[in-house]
Amino acid sequence: MQNVIEIRNMTKHYPVGTGKFTALEDINLQFGKGEFAGLVGPSGSGKTTLLNIVGTLDNQSEGEVAVLGNDIRILSSRQAADMRSEHIGFIFQTYNLLPHYTVFENVEFPLILLKYPAKKRSDLVMEVLEMVGLTDKVKSKPAKLSGGQCQRVAIARAMVKKPAILLADEPTANLDVDNSHNILQLMVKMNKEMNTSFIFSTHDEKVIRYLRRKINLLDGKVASDTEQLNNDA
Repeated sequence: MQNVIEIRNMTKHYPVGTGKFTALEDINLQFGKGEFAGLVGPSGSGKTTLLNIVGTLDNQSEGEVAVLGNDIRILSSRQAADMRSEHIGFIFQTYNLLPHYTVFENVEFPLILLKYPAKKRSDLVMEVLEMVGLTDKVKSKPAKLSGGQCQRVAIARAMVKKPAILLADEPTANLDVDNSHNILQLMVKMNKEMNTSFIFSTHDEKVIRYLRRKINLLDGKVASDTEQLNNDA
């Protein structure tokens, strides 16, 4: 399996007063194309920090991190932004939709940044909205949608450019049980159809059931890394 992310001996420190806080210590992980993996652990275990680093939103203090073959520590801010824009999708627990724009416009936004022509933008937006079951909501604004529908819009926006990697930070935290399972089943479907690598940060048992790979973090270290065969994925 081709690796899309390679992490070797990676440590992350944050300055605290005259000292430092170690958020991650000696992390060694690889993620292959098409994975459906999760960083699992309690608050403060380093899950979001690790997600931010592989998403090029932050840099490691020590060690090596390569994303899609690029050493992220030597990327300029513009190069990192370009890689995020073209190849990495993000899903957050708070949706982060643009409130004054329609569903169509929210999903279209990443393609406008990438300067896709209007016809191609329209085709891609409608294709992904059909996948998430929201073609009847193209003209609706977020205030008129349920929480589950808003999260489906967020997934569509993240997937519309067909990224190589999708990072999901507690994506079901604000959803009820039924909506959580619907969203996760949709992600499994998109993972299989598009071969996008999904990496979650979560401590939600509903999400953990769907993972094919479970990476437990504890106090900034990898406590275990196991494949899961008997799950809903």
